[in-house]
Amino acid sequence: MKIGFIQQANQAEREQNLQHSISQIAKLADLGAELIVLPELHTSLYFCQSEQTQHFDLAEALQGPTFNTLAQVAKQHKVLILASIFERRQSGVYHNTALVIESDGTLAGHYRKMHIPDDPGFYEKYYFTPGDTGFKPIETSIGRLGVLVCWDQWFPEAARLMALAGAELLIYPTAIGWDPNDKQAEKIRQCDAWETVQRGHAIANGLPLLSVNRVGHELASADNKTTAIDFWGNSFACDTMGQIILRCSQDQEQSEVIDIDLAESETTRRVWPFMRDRRIDAYSALVTHGKEE
Repeated sequence: MKIGFIQQANQAEREQNLQHSISQIAKLADLGAELIVLPELHTSLYFCQSEQTQHFDLAEALQGPTFNTLAQVAKQHKVLILASIFERRQSGVYHNTALVIESDGTLAGHYRKMHIPDDPGFYEKYYFTPGDTGFKPIETSIGRLGVLVCWDQWFPEAARLMALAGAELLIYPTAIGWDPNDKQAEKIRQCDAWETVQRGHAIANGLPLLSVNRVGHELASADNKTTAIDFWGNSFACDTMGQIILRCSQDQEQSEVIDIDLAESETTRRVWPFMRDRRIDAYSALVTHGKEE
């Protein structure tokens, strides 16, 4: 499978962001990409840095303006597109949602982010209801895509359930970065942890993995206080043994096409039969919060 991915910096204007993405989609389609992946919430600045009611105006229907625009682009270039929206499901119910658009412009499926963070600069619980789609691969004309979103990256259970449900590839649209005030050693530690845990998901499940982040310095002002995030880029792809196929810059936009061999999973799982040796009879404690104090 030839997969294109777009590591981009975002601006305040929705249309500017979308047109920039469309120009990169055209470029990657010309290079032979069959599937093109965009970062998390790629039509706007990362508004979750603060809690402000006016940001709900950014939300749209599942098959709203972003879907309608990118569906035409997918059809024009005969390419699948994995996009990301702030979904307005109904009044008072909003999701962080990934859309997979088929090459004929139809909606192949969607995934609503299941794990929702609430940390300084990442106040997503204020905006997003946890997803209800479960961990089910999206069936497409080129394979079964295990689509997860950003904070889901830190949870091995999500990757495992996608693998058990038949995913052939794990994909994480992402918006993650540093506090500009962090020391350099802390920045390196955080980014290394982010990459390492995802490479572990690839190894543990015998699946190739793609993680697509944004870049750039984004400000958010609220209550007379200004916060900022330096999105750290470093989008990467790895194979079924966690080996890096390609890693992007930490501070520059980048669009690339890579080859992913979906058949490699069968070979890897024969050599490292983790699926065979799972002790499903002994894992009931996973559905608890742990030992009582």
